[in-house]
Amino acid sequence: MTLRCRATGVTLVELIIAVTLLALLASAVLPFTRMTAKRTKEIELRRNLRTIRIAIDDYKKAYDKAVEQKKILASLNVSGYPKTLEILVEGEDFGGLYGAKRKFLRRIPSDPMHPVQKGEPQWGMRSYADRPDSNSWSGEDVFDVYSLSEGVAIDGSSYKDW
Repeated sequence: MTLRCRATGVTLVELIIAVTLLALLASAVLPFTRMTAKRTKEIELRRNLRTIRIAIDDYKKAYDKAVEQKKILASLNVSGYPKTLEILVEGEDFGGLYGAKRKFLRRIPSDPMHPVQKGEPQWGMRSYADRPDSNSWSGEDVFDVYSLSEGVAIDGSSYKDW
């Protein structure tokens, strides 16, 4: 009687092939996850810009309503836009139009593409008197905001131009 021993297990060649296939799959997934992370940040940037711009527009509408109802006096050198972004968070009473300070934002959203360093502004701002493509703020009021990031989006546009 002969006994045969059957070896069970994985050969070295099978192991190398399996590890190679896993490495190929991992190398294909890595760029996809990076692109997904960038796309998520871009969506957040668009949402944050929209949130701030809507708050600025709502502030202007409230200012115009207060002028219309003669709660505050219109002035030639005042555009009606907020002086700073912080006013959108702190609130404004518009001469008693709402009975209390009306707040337009709970907090100023952050720019996911431009992490803030100490002493740096969080957003680029343009006033009503500035040119639409201006990269400097005259400081009179806040008419528009833009990202300070030098990066380029997935679609090839600059984040500053959004």
